Amino acid sequence: MGIDFLKAIIVGFCGSVAIGPIGVLCIQRTINKGRSSGFMSGAGAASADTVFAALAVFSLAAIQSLLEHNQSIFYIAGGIIIALMGVKIHFSNPIKQIRKPKIGKMKLVEDFVSTFFLTLTNPMTIFFLIGLFALVKLDLTTRSNSSSSVAIVLWGVFLGASAWWALMIYVVSKFRKKFRLKQLWMVNKIAGIIIFVLGIISVFEGIWIIIYGCSVTL
Repeated sequence: MGIDFLKAIIVGFCGSVAIGPIGVLCIQRTINKGRSSGFMSGAGAASADTVFAALAVFSLAAIQSLLEHNQSIFYIAGGIIIALMGVKIHFSNPIKQIRKPKIGKMKLVEDFVSTFFLTLTNPMTIFFLIGLFALVKLDLTTRSNSSSSVAIVLWGVFLGASAWWALMIYVVSKFRKKFRLKQLWMVNKIAGIIIFVLGIISVFEGIWIIIYGCSVTL
């Protein structure tokens, strides 16, 4: 059990390392609103990854079929949401956010919920997690019959993902005070553009699948 738990932690950590739109969003929030906002955003992403891990454990075949037949919808819907988030960030005022004396609990809950659902709009993550499970030789097919084994795997994935986000947010927050107002404006503009472009790429990927019946091969 201890080895499986460690393997699950590795899967959760490695599964979160890629700096996609959610990573950019967490960095932007950390710089603009502070460590608490960044960490709650990361915790939302980690929770969504745990949901994907649960789906992989309990119903791999059914979920795989669902995603394969509807991946264009997920790509387009998720891409639109991410692109709109990018536009909002690009035109937001980071100075107002920094001057707020305190971020209320409700704001932190909003940060958590928003990244949780944004991460869920990219269910292709489940295939990446399945690949990582295979890489560390953690057999999912035997987990569905043991609730304790499932709990160990899922807690491991959540802790591993949370560890990555906590590490990244801590590093970013260390440099937060070194940013001048002009630099903060630039961070917002650049982060917004990056997130918008990633969203548009996702939309085009979905359209490509509809037209040609396959993903874009890079």
